[in-house]
Amino acid sequence: MSAPTPATDRTDLPAASDGFIRGLSQAIGGPVGEHAVPPLSRRGRFWTAQRIILALVCLTLAASWVQKSPCQDGDWQKNVQYTRFCYTDVLALYYAEGLNEGKVPYRDHPVEYPVVTGYFMGALGLPVHALGDRFPEINQGRWFYNANALVLSILAVASAAVLLALRRRRPWDAAIFALSPILLVTATVNWDLLAIALAMFGLYAWARRQPLIAGLLLGLGGAAKLWPLFILGPLFVLALRSQRMRAFLYATGTAVLAWLATNLPVAVLYPTSWSRFFELNDTRPIDWGTLWYIGRYLDGKWNTGAGDKGPFQWLSDNIPALNNLSYALTILACAGIGILCLLAPRRPRLAQLVFLVVAAFLIFSKVWSQQYVLWLLPLVVLARPRWGAIIPWTVAEIGYFAAFYAELLGAGGKPVIPEGTFVLASSLRLITLVVLCTLVIREIWRPELDVVRHTYPDDPDGGVFAGAPDAWWITTLRKTFIADPREPSPSENRPPAAPTPVG
Repeated sequence: MSAPTPATDRTDLPAASDGFIRGLSQAIGGPVGEHAVPPLSRRGRFWTAQRIILALVCLTLAASWVQKSPCQDGDWQKNVQYTRFCYTDVLALYYAEGLNEGKVPYRDHPVEYPVVTGYFMGALGLPVHALGDRFPEINQGRWFYNANALVLSILAVASAAVLLALRRRRPWDAAIFALSPILLVTATVNWDLLAIALAMFGLYAWARRQPLIAGLLLGLGGAAKLWPLFILGPLFVLALRSQRMRAFLYATGTAVLAWLATNLPVAVLYPTSWSRFFELNDTRPIDWGTLWYIGRYLDGKWNTGAGDKGPFQWLSDNIPALNNLSYALTILACAGIGILCLLAPRRPRLAQLVFLVVAAFLIFSKVWSQQYVLWLLPLVVLARPRWGAIIPWTVAEIGYFAAFYAELLGAGGKPVIPEGTFVLASSLRLITLVVLCTLVIREIWRPELDVVRHTYPDDPDGGVFAGAPDAWWITTLRKTFIADPREPSPSENRPPAAPTPVG
């Protein structure tokens, strides 16, 4: 196995380090020379790489607002929300959750989301309703959507700023987030950017060696959408390998306290409303585009006999069994990721493990809403910032987005596309994500292929893990289960003289 490329203090240039971008650069003369000073790095220049990235995020979010503009008045006649691809839960739930009538979330109406998202909805929805009572001529739905779009856009820009802060030597990695069509079409479909921002700030706090603050933010994120709490799993196995359990316990304890502090008031005062989210997830059937949906479709094609049910159709009719199987497969996948972490030749980077865990949850979940892809977008930037594999995944996601709206139109009784076309789009989304996971696993097992390690001596997101030696039993474990394991070099096990900077 070849030795990893030494880390360097020089800012990464994608045209030199990324094969896909290097190929595109041939159209303008090829990558910048090794000894050239890029214009953006010269002092006195206003348009630094970081400012360009933030400006690009703002442009993408502005385009997203325009893309959703046909739906902002709430006059959804002739399925305009589907024909214009502009449907958004934000506007639909303003009316469905009773916010337009001044109902307080959980107290006056059960909400189908975790409590921090419900608080967020109420914090913006109730003032809009009060304004509508005072000025009846305004369109409350439009005002509510625009208020949410503004705040969610600020959170998206803040998430991009965190990506830049975590990758100071690789600022152009954040362009994957800033220019993504995924961000353009799904930014305001739901309130997922709230949880994403909390999770990203939690990762940043961990990288800054602030486990208490990291736990607080991850706990709040988990109270907005459950997935930020999944980050605690990778933190545990990395803490186990690096013998840094105290920091992990601080973060976990604070996360639990934050989650309880936000949930207990609603759970005690309005237990029926609070449990609505869990009841819906427990009883919800197979959702569009999931692994189980694809399997059920194939069951229908292969089993044509009367009363002949395939395994996926049986699971569709037995939701408790489907729930248990989905949970079991997710747990098994996470256990496999944990074993990979312990047996890898070098301690994996935190972002790599988090990406794999969240991806595993989506792959085996019975619900995979269109906006859930946003969870993966900043994580893939941190885990594997290579355009060549991310572009096919993005194309597959946008293809699924278009096919999903065609399927929604067809649900009215007149098919728009064949069911097989939608299943194909769903399969491509699943396959490209699995390919991304495989590539991340490959780079964990062969760390010399990881471009982030070419720039940083250790994990820039690792916090207290950065520079920490492995536990004594890791070498024994690898020798037991792996024939002729590669012995880590002294520089990989020896902590640096000073803490590794976040950037």
